[in-house]
Amino acid sequence: QVQLVESGGGVVQAGGSLRLSCAASGRTFSDYAMGWFRQAPGEERKFVAAISWSGGSTYYADSVRGRFTITRDNANNTVYLEMNSLKPEDTAHYYCARRSGARAYVNTSPSTYDTWGQGTQVTVSS
Repeated sequence: QVQLVESGGGVVQAGGSLRLSCAASGRTFSDYAMGWFRQAPGEERKFVAAISWSGGSTYYADSVRGRFTITRDNANNTVYLEMNSLKPEDTAHYYCARRSGARAYVNTSPSTYDTWGQGTQVTVSS
C-alpha cells in the first residue's frame, strides 16, 4: 500500500519561500501523476499544482502560476512544491496526492486522486 508523507511546511513572512516535499513508499511511484492541493479552514480542498507521471507536463492553479513550481524525482519517489513570493492567502494545509490509475492524465479535481498524505501546514504572515 502506497503511503505519502509531506514535509517542509512552516511559518514564513509574506514574500518568503518554502519548499514542500512529499515522499512516497512503493515501487510504482513513477507510473502515477501527482498533485498538490490545499485547504484553508472552512473552505473546500483546492487544486494547487500537478505533474504528469513522466514529469514532462505540469499544471497550476491561476492563483499560484508563476510563483509555485512542482517537480518530481522518480529515482527517489519524491514530489516537490517550491513556493515563492508567498502571500497571506496561501495560508492553508497542503496535501500531496496520487492520481488514480497508472499513467492517467493529470486532473485538477480532488476526487480523481486516490491516495493522500496527512498534509503539512503553511502559514504566511503579513
